[in-house]
Amino acid sequence: MLNKQSLSVAIVSVLCCAAVQVDGAKPAKGSGGGNHIQRGIQLAQEKHYDAAADEFGKAIQQNPKDPRGYANRGTAYRQGARTAIAAGDSEGASTRYQAALADFAKYIELAPKDASGYVEHGQTLSELRQYDAALADLNKALELKPDDLNAVKFRGFAEIGLNQWDKAVADFSAVIQKKPDDLQSYDRRALAYRSMKNFDAAIADYTFLITKNPNDMEATTKRGYTYSLAQQYEKAIADYQAVIKVNPQDNDTFQRMQYAQSMLTAKNASPSPTPPIASPTPEEEKGLMGKISPLYIGIGVVALLIIAVIVRLVTRGKAEPSSHRIR
Repeated sequence: MLNKQSLSVAIVSVLCCAAVQVDGAKPAKGSGGGNHIQRGIQLAQEKHYDAAADEFGKAIQQNPKDPRGYANRGTAYRQGARTAIAAGDSEGASTRYQAALADFAKYIELAPKDASGYVEHGQTLSELRQYDAALADLNKALELKPDDLNAVKFRGFAEIGLNQWDKAVADFSAVIQKKPDDLQSYDRRALAYRSMKNFDAAIADYTFLITKNPNDMEATTKRGYTYSLAQQYEKAIADYQAVIKVNPQDNDTFQRMQYAQSMLTAKNASPSPTPPIASPTPEEEKGLMGKISPLYIGIGVVALLIIAVIVRLVTRGKAEPSSHRIR
């Protein structure tokens, strides 16, 4: 449903926008690296993620046993990867993602009972579409901390990647129950509902998003698409028109609207009636059988015998043609 221009941004917004913020806690007394951590946090807030990662790296050099240094640097690497994706730099994104995974793995090694390390590692795997491995991490996080809503939410992302729609609905519903204004969970749950062909539930979630933000053209487009799948073409057209009014250059939505209009025309067209072939009623069949009396049968047999006799008389005495075949 997304055009090429917005695809990379959509990947970030769909999977990644609920990123855990860089840890702003001060290191323990005597742990070292405090200045570098604070400087890294400042750079990350200014979206200078590579520079932030360098600062966190210096903090790690001063205190390689502090898991927060790896957590912070891993987060900076991951944010840098997302920025690279948005810029079309897939190679740079891949390099940063691998560095993030290594840091989060080190985080888990140093703090194996901390659920956050598994959440961060699993979230990063999910962004790399390694959904099975991500699911294992997130389930481990929930074993350690069953009420971790971030783990539940990111597990929902992984379940969507694995087409486990019912499980994704359950996880996003659990998040919404605790955080009823988590708009991203409504969006992802709507996708899961739509994939299950539960169009009414999907439309309800998209409508909630639009109610919260009437200018959310992405949610309006998605609701229009869902209406179209549900063959509610009039409502789909209305949503598409609202989007095109805001962005007249949105050719993708314009084409979807044309499709919905053509389907609505076909749906409303009255088919030309085909006259049914009349079959005789039981009474008519009985009448026809009544007309075939034994008298008519006898006359037919006599006529056939007369024809046979005449043919025999005409052909009697004629010479049979000789055969020229070589025997």
